[in-house]
Amino acid sequence: MSVSVIILAAGQGKRMRSQLPKVLHKLAGQPLLSHIVTKVRQLTPKQIIIVYGHGGALVSNAIKADDITWVQQKEQLGTGHAVLQALPYLQDNTTTLILVGDVPLINTVTLRELLSTTTNNPLGLITANLDNPTGLGRIIRNSTGSISAIVEEADANSDQLKIKEINTGIIAIQTKHLKKVLPHVKNYNAQKEYYLTDIVSHTINGGDTIATVLAADPIEVIGINDRKQLSYLERAYQIREADRLMEQGVSFCDPNRFDLRGTIKIGQDVYIDANVILEGEITLGDNVIIGPNCYIRDTYISSGVQIFANCVIEEAIIDSQSKIGPFARIRPESKLGKQVHIGNFVEIKKSNIADRSKINHLSYIGDTLIGKNVNVGAGTITCNYDGVNKYQTIIEDNVFIGSDTQLIAPVTIGAGATIGAGTTITKDAPPDKLTLSRVPQKTHLTWKRSIKNPNK
Repeated sequence: MSVSVIILAAGQGKRMRSQLPKVLHKLAGQPLLSHIVTKVRQLTPKQIIIVYGHGGALVSNAIKADDITWVQQKEQLGTGHAVLQALPYLQDNTTTLILVGDVPLINTVTLRELLSTTTNNPLGLITANLDNPTGLGRIIRNSTGSISAIVEEADANSDQLKIKEINTGIIAIQTKHLKKVLPHVKNYNAQKEYYLTDIVSHTINGGDTIATVLAADPIEVIGINDRKQLSYLERAYQIREADRLMEQGVSFCDPNRFDLRGTIKIGQDVYIDANVILEGEITLGDNVIIGPNCYIRDTYISSGVQIFANCVIEEAIIDSQSKIGPFARIRPESKLGKQVHIGNFVEIKKSNIADRSKINHLSYIGDTLIGKNVNVGAGTITCNYDGVNKYQTIIEDNVFIGSDTQLIAPVTIGAGATIGAGTTITKDAPPDKLTLSRVPQKTHLTWKRSIKNPNK
């Protein structure tokens, strides 16, 4: 089946009380509209058309892609009017799938089921049964159970308002049929708008039956109109993602306090503690343990890694059996080998640290290559920046660096070298030797500490 997609994204969303167009508000770190685009791409459509209006170029600039045709609705005169703007771009030999840009949790399985209804019917739509249908159009059925009309709430009578089955606004329609019935839609209603749902009555009057698909989970068709609904769907999305990960072998301390804002590849027996945020492209190997209050973005973490509480890790690669934290920061372009230890209040920036090396306390390592079996003492810093340029430090295998050491780049510490505590290294240190720089210690035998006069 060839599919054309229209996404309606022209609304202002006044109840959001924001200068940002409603479809650009974020859920799970991505604009609402991005979620819809991602879902419809899984259907491999022939074309994607997005109708935009409020916010103008803000919308198209936020969702840049070669496979999208942008159509502007200069006046917001209703959903029927919005689709009318896209009509000239549609190809006749397709089924048109029409979605709204503020319904981010729609399932592709439901969309495929909807598309299949147009094989024998010119029009199909998704409905849902809601306990509280306030604000939504009601599905009116006749004595045989077939749809006879859709009534918007503003135009509904008291009996119709009691109906729980609602129109989701998601429609599949044979494109030739859409081009036939849409020009007949009028704005004879309380809102003086052109309702897309009026194509249902035109289809019925033409002697055709409307096919329906009932959403298995109402959460997938709930639209966002205000910040409360956005917050509600954010948590619903995260719970759904946590459920999916638990089915793959992940344990959570509390699924309600987990956020995934991207994609994840995950192994078995992973444990994730409370208030963990995973963003971008994440890979977690088997038996990874992530402590509470950690933020991890665009990072590959191999099997058996332990990340203790309150760590920030971005754009890094961490090999197996390594330990990080607590309170550690791994910045972009850092790579940690096997069994590396990065301890509390340690910051690593754009550095490679080879197997079994340890930086356990209160250190800064930037633009550095560290070999195997290196021990970096507490308070060590690499002075990699002179105010204009950044330089590299090289620490070869089996080096021991004492506490409170400054390595002023560019500098190389030879294999097996020992650097005494409190040393400032300004030149290369030779391998297998002790290098240190200290002022001789003195004791002033006649010195006495001042004593405060208690009478003052």
